[in-house]
Amino acid sequence: MNTKYMNPYLAGFLLGMVLLATIFITGRGLGASGAIKDVTIAVMDGVAPAHTEKAPFFNNYVGPGKENPLKSWLVFEVAGVFIGAFVSGLASNRLKFVTEAGLKVRPKLRWLFAAIGGALFGLGAQFARGCTSGAALSGMAVLSTAGFVAMLAIFGTGYAVAYFARKLWL
Repeated sequence: MNTKYMNPYLAGFLLGMVLLATIFITGRGLGASGAIKDVTIAVMDGVAPAHTEKAPFFNNYVGPGKENPLKSWLVFEVAGVFIGAFVSGLASNRLKFVTEAGLKVRPKLRWLFAAIGGALFGLGAQFARGCTSGAALSGMAVLSTAGFVAMLAIFGTGYAVAYFARKLWL
């Protein structure tokens, strides 16, 4: 198995430079949950336009005179992340669809817990009004108190829950 990874210190530095460039160019930080919201709104408008026309939440994003939510720069950012991850995996010969399983967990159970964790993380991103990139990383970059609180909550919760979930992976 090829384990050619980037030096984590270099990767962190480069991420910081990307964040700095994003703030400088766009006036906003990085974030992925906004892109998910934009895609969800566009899908809802395509599938149930009558519903989106009546719902006050959707009226902020779709309707006469409003730009298509898929034209948001965040949608292009996330598309770039997917493309970049694919190219990186291809270049380092790590592009494989493999579900790693621990000693005490089968792949199906791991998929289930990954889905539950992802759903909880998505719910938390809505409560925090941003994902880890937006609320924590970008927030801390501009010295926002909320950014520091979000990062402490993310890592603190992960640390507290890890003890109870450790037997699923070890």
